[in-house]
Amino acid sequence: MSRSNPVRVAAVDCGTNSIRLLIADLDPAAGTLTERDRRMRIVRLGQDVDRTGRLAPEALERTFAACREYAEVIREHAVPTARVRFAATSATRDAANRDAFVRGVRDILGVEPEVISGDQEAAFSFTGATRELQPADGLVAPYLVVDIGGGSTEFVLGEDSVSAARSVDIGCVRLTERHLRGDGRPADPPTAEQVAAVTADIDAALTDVAGAVPLDRARTLVGLAGSVTTIAGIALELPRYDSSVIHHSRVSLEQVRAITARLLGASHAERAAIPVMHEGRVDVIGAGALILLRIMERTGAKEVVVSEHDILDGIAWSVIGAVGPAAG
Repeated sequence: MSRSNPVRVAAVDCGTNSIRLLIADLDPAAGTLTERDRRMRIVRLGQDVDRTGRLAPEALERTFAACREYAEVIREHAVPTARVRFAATSATRDAANRDAFVRGVRDILGVEPEVISGDQEAAFSFTGATRELQPADGLVAPYLVVDIGGGSTEFVLGEDSVSAARSVDIGCVRLTERHLRGDGRPADPPTAEQVAAVTADIDAALTDVAGAVPLDRARTLVGLAGSVTTIAGIALELPRYDSSVIHHSRVSLEQVRAITARLLGASHAERAAIPVMHEGRVDVIGAGALILLRIMERTGAKEVVVSEHDILDGIAWSVIGAVGPAAG
C-alpha cells in the first residue's frame, strides 16, 4: 500500500459565537489527523445580526484580534499560506457589510475567507465528526450529525458520505437574542412564555428539516459544537472542561432533559458557576440545550454521541481535498 508524508495545514472556523483554529498534520494514506494546536476564542461575531442585518464594529474588532493571534500561531508552526483555509459560516452569510469582514481577515491572515454555504458546512461537519466512529463501539451508520452553532444548526445524514443535509436558522445566539431577552438583556431566568417561543421556532425548523432529511433513517445521533460539549461536561460532572473525556462520551435523553430544565431555570450566576461553562456561553447555553433536547425528542434518539471533532476537522481535511460534496 502506498504511503504519503504528513501534510501540515491550518483551518479556521469562524462562526456566529466563536472562532477556532486547528493546526494539524494530515496523513491521507493512513487517514490520520495529528493535532498540533487547537484553540477557540468567543468573539460573538453574530452580535445583533439577526436584528440589524450587519456585523457590529465591536464584534468585528473582537474577531480581528483573534485573527491576529491566530496569524502568529500559524507562523510559529510554519504553515504555508497555500495550506491555510478560513471558513466563515452563518453570521457572515447574513450580514450586509460582510465585505468589511473579508477585507480585515485578508489583511491579517493573507488568505481570503470563504463564506461557505450550508451544504459545505454539512460536508465538513460530517467528515470531521464521523471519520473515527467504529461499528465495534455500537456506533453504526446511517449517522445523523447535528452541529448546533450560534446562528444556525446543520443536520447531515450519511454513511460513508453525505446523503442528505439541511441548514436552518436556529442557533443558540440567534434564538437567545430573538426571544430570551428582557429590557435588552438576557432573561435571568427566562419566562415560560419566552421558552415556549424558542421551542416553537425550533419545532418549525425541525419540520422544515424533516422535509429534506429522512430523520427516521438515522441509527446514531452525533452532536457537535459548544452547546453539546458543554452539556456533556455537565452530565459527566467534570470539575473542569476536559475535551479528552468529553470526546465520544454519550449523553442520554433523560440527562439532556434534566440539564435543559436546570439551565433554563437557573440565573446567570448559577450558570456561570458550573465548572465546565465557558464565560462566553453562559447567556446562550439554555437555548442551545433546548435545541438539542427537541432534536432528540423529534428523532426518537435515546442518546447523543458527543464529538469534539467537527466542522473544524472537516475544513482541515478539505485543504488536501479529502471532503466530498454534500447533498443538496
